Amino acid sequence: MEKTCSSVWMRRFVANHLLLAKKTPIIPNSSPKIPPLPFPSLKPPLPSLRVVSPISSHRRPLSTAAQSSTPPLSTVDREDNGIVTQGSKKVLLKDMRYSELEKWVQSYGFRPAQALMLWKRLYGNDIWAHCIDELEGLNKDFKKMLSEHAEFRTLVIKDIHTASDGTRKILFTLEDGLVIETVVIPCDRGRTTVCVSSQVGCAMNCQFCYTGRMGLKRNLTAAEIVEQAVFARRLLSGEIGSITNVVFMGMGEPLQNIDNVIKAADILVHEQGLHFSPRKVTVSTSGLVPQLKRFLHESSCALAVSLNATTDEVRNWIMPINRKYNLSLLLDTLRQELRFKHKYKVLFEYVMLAGINDRLEDAKRLINLVQGIPCKINLISFNPHSGSQFRPTSEEKMIEFRNVLAEAGCVVLLRPSRGDDQMAACGQLGKPGEIQVPLLRVPAQFQTVLEASL
Repeated sequence: MEKTCSSVWMRRFVANHLLLAKKTPIIPNSSPKIPPLPFPSLKPPLPSLRVVSPISSHRRPLSTAAQSSTPPLSTVDREDNGIVTQGSKKVLLKDMRYSELEKWVQSYGFRPAQALMLWKRLYGNDIWAHCIDELEGLNKDFKKMLSEHAEFRTLVIKDIHTASDGTRKILFTLEDGLVIETVVIPCDRGRTTVCVSSQVGCAMNCQFCYTGRMGLKRNLTAAEIVEQAVFARRLLSGEIGSITNVVFMGMGEPLQNIDNVIKAADILVHEQGLHFSPRKVTVSTSGLVPQLKRFLHESSCALAVSLNATTDEVRNWIMPINRKYNLSLLLDTLRQELRFKHKYKVLFEYVMLAGINDRLEDAKRLINLVQGIPCKINLISFNPHSGSQFRPTSEEKMIEFRNVLAEAGCVVLLRPSRGDDQMAACGQLGKPGEIQVPLLRVPAQFQTVLEASL
């Protein structure tokens, strides 16, 4: 029997779920979940579900390959509420840029104006439609075509956790049963940020990041990325105000999924839809140099680079990607590429680890490293998690570090932790399984520092 979704349901959801301090999990529909069926002419097939190592091929992979047990599309039934049903070949609407959607609508004999009206109901006009019943004002024949040939959403809310500072962590179940996490961070200055995931897990194995313990399960589709922002606006705008910023700083390395990330960013900034400012959509990377160059050439959105060390020796340890793309290569690439970007500044993120990268010598080296690169520097307090080897730098020492940078003319900010009591802060997302990616060997000169923190 066909199910409907409505604004009434949404109001009840917000009233009964979001405003409670301790929320009861929303149990997703028990129907078998499968990856969305792509429209063949508009996107390539999803990559195989396997762990990918960022290090050169002669090194041992970060974790073992994961094989999908999802049955073929043709053998699976799903409910007909905007989700693919057995034997159908429905296109996923949120997996298309506007130009692609317009061509698809025209292929069924409808005018481009119908595509624009649909686009505005998916992303604009405070509708953020998730099903056919929310497409009021569209041509009856057009809606019938959509019900037969399109699906509207890929995410199901599993749970929402609210931290003491008002930060929300939303857990989404994907159609293959995997879970991702999205964080919504309200700010007193009228800015609210949604932090989206780009992968399930992560292959980078950064030693200070909880998500890295998972290894990489798979990339997210553009639709799965975009829908995190759509859900955030749909669920929370009425309660905490307009969501103004998007950061790709959730689970995963965004530039390892660059095709879907660039497409998702294009959809997020489209002026007739979600209409985020490109300056307020920030894609973060651990330093994949070839993909970084491509991003700077193809996207108008902001770039953040997770730096976190001032020597290759330390960065090789805490961020293994540095063994392939070292500090010199990474920073020289930025120096060259940003010469051609007018009024563009990269954001350097620097997670401060007590006794590891927070000495005044590090501050002085950091000043020299960023010379000639238009940039801002975010100093981030380390957020502890289970099995962590590190301790956060004290607030006094962070201020001292900041002052050294500021006196040298650097634009530098201290980023406070948000949502850490609900494991929603930077570096705390995800849920490693029983088999976790192993930690790397600690360099001899830091063993005493880490042992003292235990």
